[in-house]
Amino acid sequence: MFSAVDRDARLSDKVTEAILQTIVSNRLKPGDALPPERELGKQFGVSRTVIREAIRALHAKGLLEVRSGSGVRIVAVDAKTVRESMRHFVKGSMLEYAKVDEVRRVLEVAAAGIAAQRATPEDLERIDATLAQMGDSVDDLPTSIEVDLAFHRAIAAATHNELFNVLHDSIGEMLVEVRRRNLSLGPDERRRVIDMHRAIRDRVAEHDPAAAQQAMHDHLDHVQATYGRQAPELA
Repeated sequence: MFSAVDRDARLSDKVTEAILQTIVSNRLKPGDALPPERELGKQFGVSRTVIREAIRALHAKGLLEVRSGSGVRIVAVDAKTVRESMRHFVKGSMLEYAKVDEVRRVLEVAAAGIAAQRATPEDLERIDATLAQMGDSVDDLPTSIEVDLAFHRAIAAATHNELFNVLHDSIGEMLVEVRRRNLSLGPDERRRVIDMHRAIRDRVAEHDPAAAQQAMHDHLDHVQATYGRQAPELA
C-alpha cells in the first residue's frame, strides 16, 4: 500500500502526508485499520519511532483513532471535526476582530444572498422563531446573545450548503464577545438589532438576493461601528 519515502530531517511529516493522501483518496476509508507499526515501518522504510510520530500527528488532527488492544483505525472526517479544528485555530491564533469581520462579511453577506434564492417555508419558520425569541428576551442579555447567534446560523442553514454552517460555527465563539459588548448597551440596541434581522429575513422571504445581501451588509456595518465605539482598540 505504501512505498519508501526519501530520508531527511522530517521523515514523520512525509509519512503523515502519505497516510493523509491515502485517506483523502479513499484508498483507506473510515473504519479501516492501519497496518501494525512494524509493517508500516517496512513499507515506508522508516523506524517505528517515525511511524509513531506520524500516527500521533494524525490522531491530533482527528483522522485516526488509537485503541489499546485493537490498533489504529481511520476516523470519518465530518463537519464536527472540521468545525472544531477551525474553531481552535481561530481561538488559538488570537486574531484581531478586524480580520474576523472581513471574513464574516464575505461569509454572511454571501449566505444571505444564497438563502434568498433557496430558502424554504421551513427555513423561514426557523428564522422567524429566532426573531420571536429575541423579541421575547429583549431584557435578557445572555438569551439575546444566544438567539442572535441562532438567527445568523439559521440564515446560513437556509443556503442548504453545509459549508456555510461549518464556517459560521468556526468563528461563532469569537463573535460571542462582540455580541456581548454590543447587546449589553441595553434593550434599545437589542430592538435595533431585531429590526435589522427582520429586514434581512424579509428580503430572504421575498427571494431578492441583492436586497438580502444589502440588508446583511448594512447590519454588519452597524455591528462593526457599534463594537468600534465600545472597544476601539480591538476593532
